[in-house]
Amino acid sequence: MPKRLVNVPRGARLTELDIVSYGRRGRHTALEFSAAQIEQIARTVRGVPEVIIKVSGGGKSAEAVRAHLAYIDRHGKLDLLTDDGERLQGKSVAAFLVDDWNLEVGRGQYRPEAGGTTNDRRPKQVHNIVFSMPAGTSPEKLLAATQKFAREKFALQHRYAMVLHTEQGHPHVHLVVKAVSEQGERLYIRKATLQHWREDFAGYLRELGVAANATPSVLRGRVKTRKKDGIYRALKRGQSTFVRRKVEEVAEELRRGRLTPEPVKERLTATQAEVIDDWRLSVEILGRQGHQELARDAEAFVASMPAALTEKEALAKRLLSRIAAERARPKLGGDQAPPVPNRVR
Repeated sequence: MPKRLVNVPRGARLTELDIVSYGRRGRHTALEFSAAQIEQIARTVRGVPEVIIKVSGGGKSAEAVRAHLAYIDRHGKLDLLTDDGERLQGKSVAAFLVDDWNLEVGRGQYRPEAGGTTNDRRPKQVHNIVFSMPAGTSPEKLLAATQKFAREKFALQHRYAMVLHTEQGHPHVHLVVKAVSEQGERLYIRKATLQHWREDFAGYLRELGVAANATPSVLRGRVKTRKKDGIYRALKRGQSTFVRRKVEEVAEELRRGRLTPEPVKERLTATQAEVIDDWRLSVEILGRQGHQELARDAEAFVASMPAALTEKEALAKRLLSRIAAERARPKLGGDQAPPVPNRVR
């Protein structure tokens, strides 16, 4: 029977997810963690690096795909690894793959391109996916784990190619996957899909001796609102007019003495309260099972969780911190000369 994807509801409780999926049993039945669940709890509360898998868009035309492939292989300077096991390099690689994958004749490409303010309704030709780990991770092992992931998920179904990048301080792999399989089925990537992928990818890294974990962010106390992809990319470039307006609004509200309450605050607070309740239950279960040290680590982990902040509250906190830092800087008096820099002799 084929697997079905299930969307996990927003604010899902800890006990409903894989980390402690022991389920709600009868009132008189003791709850226990399996060895695998205990290992994952240990990785989470002890700060093992979390794998990052991010879908960064996908071209809706053959030309867009060609441009992205040329970008990730630095216009032919980096090796590009394909699903056929080939290692390609050169300025013609991007055009070759677009032709080899038959993207020019992809279904849906004859729909008119969006003009003006109309949304472009053409389907994606490919999915652009990024696999990332913190600085210090072996680039070679990251690439090997990504290759295994791609083979397990897409081999003989979806065409794909990948490139390893190491120049930005932390290693990451760009994987481009053809959206429509060789059997004509379209790949849909949902939130639940990404979490399953993270868990499998972390496992592949651990097989190679790399410490890696894949706990949902909400279970790590990272309760936050979702930004639209375009806003996120502009924010990364420092060009987000949306965020700039938000900062100006928050600064004005702080000047007036209070922030305007946000409806999302109640939901964020309730979600975090549920997560904390489940972690406390987990601490009790760990203690009953004899894992006293891990129970103490989990208790400390819960105590260190930051308060759930809305986007506006987070901006206000950063602004106030910056103002405090400016005020704390020593100021030069009118007759005080600036410090003389040390000269190299």
